[in-house]
Amino acid sequence: MTWDAVTAYIAGLDFFTAVVDRVGPDDWDRPTGCGGWTARDVVGHIGAATQYGTALLTSRAPVWSPAEPPGAAVSGSPAAWWRALLDPARTAVVGADPERVVPTPQGDRRVSEGLGFPAVDLFLHAWDLGAVGGPRPEIPDQAIEFAHAFLDPLGAAVLRGPGVFAAEAPVDPGASASEKFLAWTGRDPRAA
Repeated sequence: MTWDAVTAYIAGLDFFTAVVDRVGPDDWDRPTGCGGWTARDVVGHIGAATQYGTALLTSRAPVWSPAEPPGAAVSGSPAAWWRALLDPARTAVVGADPERVVPTPQGDRRVSEGLGFPAVDLFLHAWDLGAVGGPRPEIPDQAIEFAHAFLDPLGAAVLRGPGVFAAEAPVDPGASASEKFLAWTGRDPRAA
């Protein structure tokens, strides 16, 4: 079955949460290898984007002002903070009209378009977080197919720009689909 943006986003929430649940209470300040971010930063980044999206989908007018470092957005236990965002996010996505146009930091988008990047981010940052809450998870084939269907049409000028993906990393000839996808996003799939 081919995933749409709503399905990918809901699956991504579950996928990310499964890795969050594996991070020990003393491990949140450990590095993940993602842009110099700690585990707390990864959760702060994904959580802030989730809060923003939930507000958009529930017709509130959020302001996109990410914390720096992203972990500064987290209050209390990162795992508990993340879990508190889940039900409102799921409810907002499931109740949203995928064709409704909403304002985003990249301009007006249909809900289905606006969920694309956040859905992909959930899977990629779950893998990043797996450096701490290991083992690193294999990204499901459906998520990879969705990501390519959504991202490939955007082109290298958008995808390889600042704040998106680094240059494609080398990959072993016998790499799994997950490893090939991670390398395509500029991550080293062999990283521990």
